[in-house]
Amino acid sequence: MIPPAAFLLLSAVLFSLGVLAFFVKKDLLTQFMAVEVMLNASNLAFLAMAKASGQAAGQVIVLFVITVAAAEAVIGLAIIVLIFRQRRTIRTDELKDLRG
Repeated sequence: MIPPAAFLLLSAVLFSLGVLAFFVKKDLLTQFMAVEVMLNASNLAFLAMAKASGQAAGQVIVLFVITVAAAEAVIGLAIIVLIFRQRRTIRTDELKDLRG
């Protein structure tokens, strides 16, 4: 059996890669994928701790988070497609109108 610490380490590495990709890449689609990687890394950490504690409630919560993430992915990709249709680019350095 693989110890929960190994899953937590993998989760930390995945989350770090997601943060790195979010700040290094300059297009919306890659940044969106990086956020999804970070969300999956947090799900992995949550599942590892739920498995270590022996409670099945953690799996139910992660299933709910995955369901919400699927809806978020559909809405996020639709927004990216609309931005691309309107501006013909998804590079964040060229989208100055979205800055606050």
